Amino acid sequence: MESLAAYQQKIEALDLLVARLTHSRQQLISRRDAAARRGFPSATEPSKEPDEMLPKAAPLPSDLPAPVDDGATAHLPGRTLPALPFTGTDGSDIRLDTASDGRWVLFLYPLTGDPAADIPEGWNEIPGARGCSQEACSFRDNLDALRAAGVDRVLALSSDRADYQQALVDRLHLPYPMLSDPRLTLADDLKLPTFEANGQRLYRRLTLVLRGATIEHVFYPVFPPDTHADEVAQWCRNHRDA
Repeated sequence: MESLAAYQQKIEALDLLVARLTHSRQQLISRRDAAARRGFPSATEPSKEPDEMLPKAAPLPSDLPAPVDDGATAHLPGRTLPALPFTGTDGSDIRLDTASDGRWVLFLYPLTGDPAADIPEGWNEIPGARGCSQEACSFRDNLDALRAAGVDRVLALSSDRADYQQALVDRLHLPYPMLSDPRLTLADDLKLPTFEANGQRLYRRLTLVLRGATIEHVFYPVFPPDTHADEVAQWCRNHRDA
């Protein structure tokens, strides 16, 4: 009899396949509609997908260890983001120091990875490591609340490969770009906290609230990740006139 982990691995591999097929299907639909619009009047844009229809990440285990504040981000408020260029999962070219003139949010997470592969050994035991998909859904589901609180833009960044991030965007219908930083160039520039798991150096989970290129506030550590976006929206509401 196969273990629960083996079943979960197969389910996640199928999720990845479904995401890729869905992405291909959406591309074909877009091309078909674009071709139709060349010969016919534009149709009304489809309504936004209801929240209850969006795919959800699995609930987090209740016994995850909470991370503690080790002071590793105390130097960040007031710092300016470097002029690092990235390509978002939406195909846009994004330079961090010019990502937005207003208030915006950049959340950093450690690892999504390949759903067909096992998570790193001992992942659940590393404080703050588990919950990347859940956090991504939290920002997706709270995007309207963040905008209402004055947030112009939301971006996510990790050391994940771009194709893993694209699969996550497709599978969870994420409405904001993800940025791939496999060499952890931002971590090295800003001296951000990282950790190692199975020989990989990864970002520790943290969120930057920025005004233009300047860091206003840092959420670190982030826990629990599945409700974090609501915490960010509340802070932005309380400091809207700052």
